[in-house]
This record gives sequence, C-alpha cells and structure tokens, in this order.
Amino acid sequence: MHTAAHIFATMARVPKEYVECDQNEKAYQKQDAIFVARKRSIAASKAKPMRFIKNVGLGIKTPDAAIEGNYVDKKCPFTGDVSIRGRILTGLVVSTKMKRTVIIRRDYLHYVKKYRRFEKRHKNLASHCSPAFSVKEGDIVTCGQCRPLSKTVRFNVISHEPQRAKTGKKSFRVF
Repeated sequence: MHTAAHIFATMARVPKEYVECDQNEKAYQKQDAIFVARKRSIAASKAKPMRFIKNVGLGIKTPDAAIEGNYVDKKCPFTGDVSIRGRILTGLVVSTKMKRTVIIRRDYLHYVKKYRRFEKRHKNLASHCSPAFSVKEGDIVTCGQCRPLSKTVRFNVISHEPQRAKTGKKSFRVF
C-alpha cells in the first residue's frame, strides 16, 4: 500500500493556487494552455494546475523558478511552446544587455596542418534566456538547440552554473 506521504513525494510539483502573471507589458500576459476564468469546482482533487509546465527531457531538471514563478514566456522551454532537439552546447556568458537574450562565447582549438600546431578560436552564440534563470556575465550556461526564435537566436538556455572565479571577458576556456 502507498501512504499519503509516498504518493505526495512521487507526484510532480505544482503550484498551490493560481497567481496572477507578471503584468509588465502592454498586452495582457497569460499562458496559452491555461484558461484563467474557469469556475472553481467543488471536487478540488481532480483540478488541473493553474500553471503550464513541462519536462524538457534529456535529463534536464526543471528549475524551481519555472514551477513556482509567475512569469510568462512563450519561448521558455519549461513553460512555453519550444522543444529542445539537436545540439547541446556549453559556453561562457559574455553579454546580458538584450531582453531575455544572452551572448555566449564558445572557445575551441583549431589545428593548422602546415605548422602542426593549434590556434585558439572562438564563436559567439545568441541564446534565449528564460526568466527562470538569473544569469550574469561570467556564468557558465548550457544551451539546447530549438527552432529559430528570431533572426539570430536558435538556442535556449536549459541550465545555469554561477560564476566561480573572476576571469576576463576574452579569456580562453575550453569546456
């Protein structure tokens, strides 16, 4: 027999009740999958949660801020309509100046056959960053490939590791 504590522990975490989404845009912010004006039913045991969240897969844990937060982001892989498929890349955050978009620097070594040596190279990558992550410059993030979200953005931040040691913006780091 399963006890109530065991059943509660195995259930997915869901927010307790409906919380109004952050309203800081001109248009009313709501999640597409949730009907806000539904009547409160007497049978609360079968009630659906009032926040849409999903498991991205690939062994990626859904952050607590996505489950318990009250932001609306249709391009978020945890609360929006974006699926992660293809490549998964790791890099260093260089810029957070854009709204919900970060620039990630990926360093690598390129072999030059003539001199039989390696040269340092880097590529910058624009990635959508959900409000579930509080990313700062110098942090290490993991990005998953998704459908094109804008002209330059094709990746989405799926995990975040805070900065450990202070390093320069253009210092070379291979992950």
